Amino acid sequence: MDATTAPHIIPPEMPQYGEENHIFELMQVTGSLGRGVGAMLEQLLIHQPKEPISFMIEHLQRNNDHVPKIVILGPPASGKTTIAMWLSKHLNSSLLTRDNLIARQFPHVAFEASKHYQRIKGWILDGIPETREQALMIQSLGLIPKHIIMLKAPDTVLIERNLGKRIDPQTGEIYHTTFDWPSDPDVQNRLVEPAGISELETAQKLLDYHRNIIRILPSYPKILKTISADQPCVDVFYQALTYVQSNHRTNAPFTPRVLLCGPQGSGKSLQAALLAQKYGLVNVCCGQLLKETVADKSSFGELIEPFFEKKVTVPDSIIIKVLVQRLEKQDCVQKGWVLHGFPRDLDQAQMLKKVGFSPNRVFFLNVPLDSIIERLTLRRTDPVTGERFHLMYKPPPTMEIQARLLQNPKDSEEQIKLEMDLFYRNSAELEQFYRQAIILNGDQDPYTVFEYIESGIINPLPTKVS
Repeated sequence: MDATTAPHIIPPEMPQYGEENHIFELMQVTGSLGRGVGAMLEQLLIHQPKEPISFMIEHLQRNNDHVPKIVILGPPASGKTTIAMWLSKHLNSSLLTRDNLIARQFPHVAFEASKHYQRIKGWILDGIPETREQALMIQSLGLIPKHIIMLKAPDTVLIERNLGKRIDPQTGEIYHTTFDWPSDPDVQNRLVEPAGISELETAQKLLDYHRNIIRILPSYPKILKTISADQPCVDVFYQALTYVQSNHRTNAPFTPRVLLCGPQGSGKSLQAALLAQKYGLVNVCCGQLLKETVADKSSFGELIEPFFEKKVTVPDSIIIKVLVQRLEKQDCVQKGWVLHGFPRDLDQAQMLKKVGFSPNRVFFLNVPLDSIIERLTLRRTDPVTGERFHLMYKPPPTMEIQARLLQNPKDSEEQIKLEMDLFYRNSAELEQFYRQAIILNGDQDPYTVFEYIESGIINPLPTKVS
């Protein structure tokens, strides 16, 4: 059917419901990392149950497609066990190692791991698989990791590091004579030197590792992240944590509904214009929308005009009706939108949600007061041409023009401080309301800020651990 002759009218609540409940992702059934129905069909083919309907119902009830499923790989002395333990504690997931499982034969290891798959909290494999055969066996048992982390460091560094390794036999915690020595004397006294850490033994293990790892990696081409282990362990951990909390892109349709929050002068209008220009989003500036409504002489415009004349704030009840009227239009539904200037406080955010227009990406642009004052107090307007200037960033070309420039009363330092104080008094509640909001440093080059915003829109939101 020709879409131009018979366009489909999409209710605005339909795509929002689909995104909030992962309906579009459920429809993505291709690829070894499929989620929703894709993951369910994947497990169905692997386990081949006698009662497929019951199996699928149980899978959906278990709802564990979004729990951690992580593999930590790396050579000896790379710190993979420490990183795996820290991730396990932080994510509250089961840590599976060769040593903490009863059987030493890998088929039993994989069997034990597959039982952990059924649990809601997820799993982390430490140093498993060690060979390509083990990787294939893990896949055949239905253990499909979502994130693979490979730690990497020069062999000389690893050999030197391994010589100082010590283990607490009571807790299993790993320490180092140089880099991580415990402060507790009791712990110091009970530390033991593990077997197989001599220079010759470590070199042989590294040789075996390098021989096997090149055959394992092709099994995980799209979910692998390499992290340098030749840096402080805390830095390695936070890089790993950031990666495992990220979600992989899907082919699910996605209509951006972007909210930009920030004080006056933080660059919201510029970022909204850049997003509209590059991605075709509808740029919805609340203040400009109210002015256009008054200019159109519509029924809402007649309600708003008296407030403009008296220079008082337009009531929220009127603003929300004007916004709903705009966001319901087909261009906003089909292309998506970028909203700024509303909401400014928690009550307005709740009103926006109540009428069914929740953003799926929220960005807070934080800019220091000094930078805001510099940006706004130096703004000027030419009353003859209407052209805008900035005395520092875009000075007028001639002294004649500079002499006639005017400053908007709203750009006075006193007014700016009042606006900033009002914004930051409300911003804490807004950030709490929009829990998935991304906080950005707006005090940098605007195109750098745009790159961060763009990345936040294109990529799935990270999983936040409560």
